[in-house]
Amino acid sequence: MTTPTTRTSRFDRGRWAQAGTETVRPGVHRIPLPLPDDGLRAVNVYALEGLVDGLVLIDGGWSIPESRKALEEALTGLGHDLGEISHILVTHIHRDHYTQAVTLRRLLGSRVYLGAGERRGLELLGALRTTRPAGSLETLTRSGAGELAERVAAMDHGDFDPGVWEAPDRWLEAEELRFGDARLAVVPTPGHTRGHVVYLDRARGLLFSGDHVLPHITPSIGFELGPAELPLGDYLDSLRMLTTLADARLLPAHGPVGDSVHGRVGELLAHHDDRLAQTQAVLGDRTLNAHDVAGELGWTRRKVPFTGLNAFNQMLAVNETAAHLDVLVARGHVRRTRSAEGVDHYTAPPRTPTALA
Repeated sequence: MTTPTTRTSRFDRGRWAQAGTETVRPGVHRIPLPLPDDGLRAVNVYALEGLVDGLVLIDGGWSIPESRKALEEALTGLGHDLGEISHILVTHIHRDHYTQAVTLRRLLGSRVYLGAGERRGLELLGALRTTRPAGSLETLTRSGAGELAERVAAMDHGDFDPGVWEAPDRWLEAEELRFGDARLAVVPTPGHTRGHVVYLDRARGLLFSGDHVLPHITPSIGFELGPAELPLGDYLDSLRMLTTLADARLLPAHGPVGDSVHGRVGELLAHHDDRLAQTQAVLGDRTLNAHDVAGELGWTRRKVPFTGLNAFNQMLAVNETAAHLDVLVARGHVRRTRSAEGVDHYTAPPRTPTALA
């Protein structure tokens, strides 16, 4: 939830979410769709023409009537209709990306694709049958924020609709999808979720990045049921992996289209390096839990104090802090112990005495 500063103006940061379409390249159109709250403003889906006898969508949006109406109006403006959507390639399991894809499949018979790493999360959703962020609540508890976990658990998280959490038609691995002469590479990018994937159009130099690379914010890490053991480590590895591919234009799920994936990845890696250093500096020589450390860090571009965040954003802040502390543990910079109550505590290892000359 913390973000590095970019040169984009506040006006530009909001303009991308206005209803309508943006033609990124001939046959590639960005369509922002509304969300139930204004935290992320909108979610971009991308309509691709000319790949199949119909339309291919990258991501589906959140299954609410306002989103379906906006999608239908945007496609009409392009000379298409909903019935032409044949394939929906989803980047990850979160409901602002996945649930409308399932709804459209029920209405239209579209085929829905999803990364294979999301299988476990989808199974847990079916078993728990709740939209409460159960995994994040568990992290709060082990981070010494039990009271905050109770407050977040008591919030209204919406009803669970099993109909929008059905399995995809196809689980995707690292592979190449072929649509006639066109090809899209499926690139697994775990971190935000275990099964997050991005879609790379090498021929046109486009990367449909989902939430993995965003132009103005950093995605939450491991925000899912059953997260990986070291989700921030996975995320940083996934970012570095993108720099080994040819640079491309950035087509994100939230925010405007960018000119360079590599450029933004460099900013994100630098941001997390800074955040790791800040986290270790707050810890110092003390023994603290993640809730304690989060309480001494600043949040958002404006360095808002922890107490200035609402309960949901405090949850994200504590979870992000725990993720950074766990990476410091993995790198040998911090030690972690777990109390009898199940709370993780972090301590800098003893310093090795400097030998006298």
